[in-house]
Amino acid sequence: MTPKKPKGTRKGFTTGACSAAAARAATLGLLTGKVPEKIESLLPNGQRVSFAVHASSVAKDHAQAVIIKDAGDDPDCTHKAHMTVAVCILSDTANQVLLKGGDGVGTITMRGLGLEVGGPAINPVPRKNIEANIREVASDMLQTKSLEVTISVPGGRDMAKKTLNDRLGIIDGISILGTNGIVHPYSTAAFRASVVQGVEVAANQGQQAVVLTTGGRTEKFTIRELADLDPACFVQMGDFLGPALDSAQQAGIKQIIIGGMVGKVSKIAQGEVITHARRNPVNTQLLADLAAEVGAEVSVCEEIAAGETARFAGERMHEQGLADAFYKALCARVVTTLEARYPGVFSYRILMCDFDGEKLVDYGV
Repeated sequence: MTPKKPKGTRKGFTTGACSAAAARAATLGLLTGKVPEKIESLLPNGQRVSFAVHASSVAKDHAQAVIIKDAGDDPDCTHKAHMTVAVCILSDTANQVLLKGGDGVGTITMRGLGLEVGGPAINPVPRKNIEANIREVASDMLQTKSLEVTISVPGGRDMAKKTLNDRLGIIDGISILGTNGIVHPYSTAAFRASVVQGVEVAANQGQQAVVLTTGGRTEKFTIRELADLDPACFVQMGDFLGPALDSAQQAGIKQIIIGGMVGKVSKIAQGEVITHARRNPVNTQLLADLAAEVGAEVSVCEEIAAGETARFAGERMHEQGLADAFYKALCARVVTTLEARYPGVFSYRILMCDFDGEKLVDYGV
């Protein structure tokens, strides 16, 4: 027996790769009168992979095929999505492959994504890959006719509610994505790319500020506190502060607003631009030094230095009645640290909340 791969390591396929396979299968059905049960499809990375065709239909000038997306071990809301592609013949033109978005595929409403406003949310690489697969099998037909290709995703509107698509100006469905066709489990590269894209969208909307938050709780907090800002300004950066700031600098953003809790803010204060917990631990000595600066007793500073978390430091400073001064000193250190890395590039504002989403400090107003 072939040993199973450990959980969390099984790769899957992107919505783009599955759409391309379904398009290829439907096109073959159009040409031969029967959609194959399996289809070997070309991925953007050059690999050829076999996909099972879940359902299909063929008429005189129309064929449809469905590929069920397998995201592998990635916790993707589009896992098991029925990527549905209908291909029909256009007899009045030649040598064109026209891509359309059907139900469940998002519509672009903002500039900054490299896609036409009003068009379907089918990214450039999947577009090329879908067309390449169709042209491989239908080159002869395309000499005299064109093909219209419509991608649909039943349930895509509900799937999109679990994404940040609406923040990027993509409405009513999911995006057809994938730069190489393969989904890597828990892909940090994909998340990093989404952070950069979010900053670019804000800049393309003419926004002068971006609000970089470390997660859902801090995002809700900052949206509540900064209700006057456009939704495009809010970008969940997660652990990727460095890529977000680099992108903001390139895009000409002037103000950086950071929303976070004490642990992540402490990481930034000590110079971490990738703030994942598995990287460097919180520098509790730095927190102890800041506590001393605002008047904490020596014994309390020693406890903070010997502790393991920033949350403990905050709790002890609350007990001392010095929390506000401590958090302001921590935010000031964040600004000093970032200014050293990006001298004269940004103005900064730091909003911190507790674990219940309640405001601790608004620094730099």
